[in-house]
Amino acid sequence: MTTSNANRSHVDRQASIPVADLQRFISGVLAAVGMPAEDAATVGGIMAQADARGADAHGVFRLPAYVKRIRAGGINLHPDMRIVEERAATALLDGDNAMGHLVMKRAADLAIEKARHSGIGWVGTRHSNHAGPAGLYARMPLAHGMIGIYMAVGSANHMPPWGGIDMLLSTNPIAIAVPAASRPPIVLDMATTTAAYGKVKALAQRGESMPEGWMVGRDGKPLRDPKRSDEGFLLPIGGPKGYGLALMFGVLAGTLNGAAFGRDVVDFNKDFKSVTNTGQAVAAIDVSAFMPLARFEDCIDDIWAQMKSSAPLPGAQEIRLPGEQSAMTYDERIAHGVPLHPELIATLDELARSVGAAPLP
Repeated sequence: MTTSNANRSHVDRQASIPVADLQRFISGVLAAVGMPAEDAATVGGIMAQADARGADAHGVFRLPAYVKRIRAGGINLHPDMRIVEERAATALLDGDNAMGHLVMKRAADLAIEKARHSGIGWVGTRHSNHAGPAGLYARMPLAHGMIGIYMAVGSANHMPPWGGIDMLLSTNPIAIAVPAASRPPIVLDMATTTAAYGKVKALAQRGESMPEGWMVGRDGKPLRDPKRSDEGFLLPIGGPKGYGLALMFGVLAGTLNGAAFGRDVVDFNKDFKSVTNTGQAVAAIDVSAFMPLARFEDCIDDIWAQMKSSAPLPGAQEIRLPGEQSAMTYDERIAHGVPLHPELIATLDELARSVGAAPLP
C-alpha cells in the first residue's frame, strides 16, 4: 500500500471508543514518553472524563500537543509539588511545572480537605500547566457534599482588552458546580470569550468554519476561517462585561498566586519549551456549614423544577440548566463510547506509532 493510500485509510476510519479504552490509550502514550505510570493513569483518567462529558476540545484532542511539549522539555515529568503558603482555609500550591491535571487534582483534594475543617477551602496554584476543562475540577468537591468553584488563566492570549487590539487576555474560564438530590448537579462551565480557543482548533482540524461572532480580524470584520485565527482575536461574552470578567479572573487565578498574567502569559500552542507558569484557583464550600446537605439538595431540585417549568418563548427549544447537556452526553458516551473524528483518529494513530505506544482499539 502506498503512503497516500495508507493515509486515506486512516482518514476514512471512524469509531466510537469506550471511555476505559480511551483512558488506557492516553495513559499508555504518556507513559511511553516518560511519565511515571501512576501519574499517566491519573492524567489519562481526567482527560478521558473530559471527552466523556463532551469537552471534545480538551480531552484526547490535546494529547499530541502535550506530548510535543513533554518531548521539548516544557513539562516536568518528575515534579516536586509543594505548598508554599498555607493557612486554615487557604493554600498556595507550586506545581513545579507539572502536568496541569496533576497540579489541579492535588489542589482540589487540598481544598476539599480544608473545607471539611473550615467550611471553605481555597487553593491557588502557580507553575502549573494547561489542565483541560474547568468543569472537571469544579465537580470534584461534589462527591463530598460541597460546592466547587474553579477559575484559571488561559494558556495563551487570544483576546485584547475591550476596545484594544493587543492580545493581553485569554479565555480565562470559570466553573461552578452545585450538588442536587435527584437531578444532575448544576454545573456552569464557561470561558469569558464567546468560544474557547480549543473549539477553534478543533474546527480547524476538521476543516469546518466558525460561526460568526466567535472571532473578528484586526480590522473588526468577522473572521470565520479557523485556520486564519492568528489574523484576529476572540470576542468576549457580553462585550465589555466579558472583558471585565476575564480581567478579574486573571487577577484571582494568576496575579494573586504569583503566576503569569497579561503580557507574561506564554502561548503554549506555539512555544513548547518555555515554562508557562500557569495559574489556577479552586475552591470547595462545605454546604453543611450553611444548612443540612439534604435540605440544600432538595432546594436545588426545586430550582431545577422552576426553571424547567418556565413557559418557553414561541419557537424556543427545551429549557436546560447548566450542566444538563453534559450529563446527557456523559450517559450516552459511557454507554456507547466517545465518537472521534477521522482526522483526529489519524493524528492519534500516528502519535502512538511515533512514541511506540499501543494504538487506539
